[in-house]
Amino acid sequence: MFTIQQIHEAHAKVKSGADFPKYMQDIIALGVTSFETFVFDNHTNYYGANDFQTSSIGFSETLTIADESNVEQFKSDLKSHQQGNTDYMTFLHDCAKSGVEKWIVVMDKMTCSYYDKAGNEMVVEVIPSV
Repeated sequence: MFTIQQIHEAHAKVKSGADFPKYMQDIIALGVTSFETFVFDNHTNYYGANDFQTSSIGFSETLTIADESNVEQFKSDLKSHQQGNTDYMTFLHDCAKSGVEKWIVVMDKMTCSYYDKAGNEMVVEVIPSV
């Protein structure tokens, strides 16, 4: 199975949202089948075959997630990030201010779904192949 160290090494190559599709291919190759990232501290739960699970440690400083979700603002910020205009920390702050609590990536569907604090699906995107 995969380790958090291997995932961190793959993620170190990511400079902006434009690099996300290649990162997905890299961690699929490691055996990741899905993952769930929480915006408030950036900890992630990674899942693999045969009920394998491991989690990354979150940041010591946490973000406050807005109670009210703003889907249109988030879509605008997401597009900007995907075009390479923002770094990852800026993207996390943008998520928090738009009310995004977490995102879930499912590898076999190649989707990334963003959820608010109430569990409502805000945006679902198909991850482009490299």
